[in-house]
Amino acid sequence: MALRKEEIMIFNIFEQTQRPESRLFFRHPDPHDIRFGTIVSSQPEHYAAADVVLLGCPQDEGVRRNGGRPGARLAPDAIRQCFYRLAPPTASHDRTICLFDLGNTIIQPDLEATHSLHQQIIQQLVQDSKQIVVLGGGNDLSYPDCAGLAAEYPNPLAFNVDAHFDVRESPIRHSGTPYRQLLEEGHLRPENFYEVGSEPFANARVYYDYLEAKDVQVCELDALREIGIAAYFRQTLANTAGEAIFWGIDVDSVHAADAPGVSAPNPLGLSAAELCQIARIAGRDPRSRVIEFTEVNPKFDIDQRTCRLTAVAIFYFLLGTLESEAS
Repeated sequence: MALRKEEIMIFNIFEQTQRPESRLFFRHPDPHDIRFGTIVSSQPEHYAAADVVLLGCPQDEGVRRNGGRPGARLAPDAIRQCFYRLAPPTASHDRTICLFDLGNTIIQPDLEATHSLHQQIIQQLVQDSKQIVVLGGGNDLSYPDCAGLAAEYPNPLAFNVDAHFDVRESPIRHSGTPYRQLLEEGHLRPENFYEVGSEPFANARVYYDYLEAKDVQVCELDALREIGIAAYFRQTLANTAGEAIFWGIDVDSVHAADAPGVSAPNPLGLSAAELCQIARIAGRDPRSRVIEFTEVNPKFDIDQRTCRLTAVAIFYFLLGTLESEAS
């Protein structure tokens, strides 16, 4: 349920989040070699000036409920550790990203309560005109992330970049139900929702039928490659109205050779380069307000391969944002 404006004004996001550990903010011993860890801030007095806010949600209860392998709760800080070692995209642009790390949503006694709190934080960040990068956590996070955006921007455009549809019918919410919840509760209009990169072996016929009955657009991975990633998103974004866009990036959309550390490894899937291309496209659209990266599972990662890839995808999202502003 959306909060009233007067309720949001007294909601303190700093009381509902845990500050990130300073050890994660890498600083290169060469003072001329600037990294994201050098330019990020996490002190409340710097929040107002921020363009982009990072927010983690370190839980995998939704994955457990869905029968997946736990470990995604470890992802936010593991991704941060890789991301803050990267150089920011400043070489060919006049300005840099003003980046703020809000830390992690404080996990509540059950998934429903965690979602409720996280949704309130997202709604506040959107109201404060921040662009938001969310680090999951399980893919159930798409529900509070998109619902929080929809509370301020009704009927947003939404992309689920995922091997799975995540529209399972279930008496309880979990990592396979978020988009069914969003559709059934009216946070998303079917004509504004796009399932992208899905795999036929990952989804039962009944869920194809559900999406078809709703008139949701589905573009499986083979079709996406046949059209071309740039052409597909260029056409889709140009032909859709809406003030705000939500991007749900489930990292198990990437094939396991590039992303072994996920909740459900994908034997096919997007390449690492294709994932970063999508992230850059997302950044280039000024309507993009929330992008989330979910289902990274450091317990099963190899040499931080998946965490590093997610960090680089965030880099390309931010690069796209700078390119959008420069155009």
